[in-house]
Amino acid sequence: MDIKALHNVYFIGIGGIGMSALARYFVAEGKSVAGYDRTQTEITEALVGLGVEVHFEDAVSSIPEAFLDKEHTLVVYTPAIPKNHEEFNFFKDQGFELLKRSAVLGEITKNTFCLAVAGTHGKTTTTSILGHLLNACDVPVTAFLGGVSENYNSNFILNGTEVTVVEADEFDRSFLTLSPDMAGITSMDADHLDIYGEAEELTKSFIDFTKRLKPNGKLFVKNGLPLEGITYGIEDDADYSAQNIEIINGSYQFDVKTPTGTLHNFKFNLPGRHNLSNAIMALAMTVEYGIPHQQLAKALASFKGVKRRFTYQIKTDRLVFIDDYAHHPEEINAVHEAVREMYPGKKVLAIFQPHLFSRTRDFADDFGKSLTKFDEILMLDIYPARELPMEGVTSEWLLTKIENDNKKLIQKSELISEIMASDAFVILTIGAGDIGEQVKHIKQALQLEN
Repeated sequence: MDIKALHNVYFIGIGGIGMSALARYFVAEGKSVAGYDRTQTEITEALVGLGVEVHFEDAVSSIPEAFLDKEHTLVVYTPAIPKNHEEFNFFKDQGFELLKRSAVLGEITKNTFCLAVAGTHGKTTTTSILGHLLNACDVPVTAFLGGVSENYNSNFILNGTEVTVVEADEFDRSFLTLSPDMAGITSMDADHLDIYGEAEELTKSFIDFTKRLKPNGKLFVKNGLPLEGITYGIEDDADYSAQNIEIINGSYQFDVKTPTGTLHNFKFNLPGRHNLSNAIMALAMTVEYGIPHQQLAKALASFKGVKRRFTYQIKTDRLVFIDDYAHHPEEINAVHEAVREMYPGKKVLAIFQPHLFSRTRDFADDFGKSLTKFDEILMLDIYPARELPMEGVTSEWLLTKIENDNKKLIQKSELISEIMASDAFVILTIGAGDIGEQVKHIKQALQLEN
């Protein structure tokens, strides 16, 4: 694929968080960009604002005429699309060049100094911190993020093309198309068993990813993972470790122990030790890249977070409303820990939308244990995403796994009234489906009441 020779780039699934970042990249490169997505969202609206043609009906007749030029059009698709997708099959039958998003990222980043972050949890926040640190320290970086950064209101940062930051996605083994100079692995918990079958296969895939490092590349791993590399952690014996941690006015203040000494006076504004851990990895990678301590400290203090990653919607003395993307039991545990650390003794209502039938089936017992820890639980129906229903796998069944009497299965139409009836101090929406689309309505209702 010769990117410079391309005229047109067409995306099937353009509203996906990773796909839309690529679309923004090609717009910045001066290419004509268009695409299809199933639903209209804030992301698709933002793309339209950049001049991208987006439609929401899977029909060949909806494809703009210019993108029917086979010689000058690249088609990028997400592996989440169904096999019977009309537009995808049209492009395939007509002999267009079709590439998965991951393959395109591999092509874009191969001639750059590439920093890639992988892991079943934490990679989006870590990648966003990393991209922000490099950008704020004036490194010529292009960053492809798996979430919308609050600092840039975008999932794409462009400040030059010598260095790239990418989220290395383990889904569908996508990250094996990358060849990074620096790679980080935050976690290797079982997930995506609909793809891998067994947890051991997922672990093997992460090991294969480490072998994709360029010669003399550096691997960063969370302390305790079964991999050889530069380790990072919190208050432990890792190569890079947060020490002397204090919480002052809701922010972490800490020092960083490094292999060559201690760096002092860092401030980080995101709650939760899982987020602090992500910050330590990003700091380790940027210190090894060669950025001075004082620049990094200033840049980290200005990081505002990622949308739907422990995002405060309301924060007052009477009420706190937080929205988070957590969709795996370990992520829910991390969110719970963060809430309890920040609001000890306060009543917490968690509204959870399970994501995927297969994930719900594979981790039902663990979801039950994670959700039991909250004071009150409201559960929505499973968001199917790319899957068809599975017999016996329902939110009603998942609810039986929660050992807490204060639990209830509700429909979206009941969401506001059920929330308003609660006396919880902390309200928490969690899940990777379309629950994020409900957040603005919940916020409006709570603000009117309070």
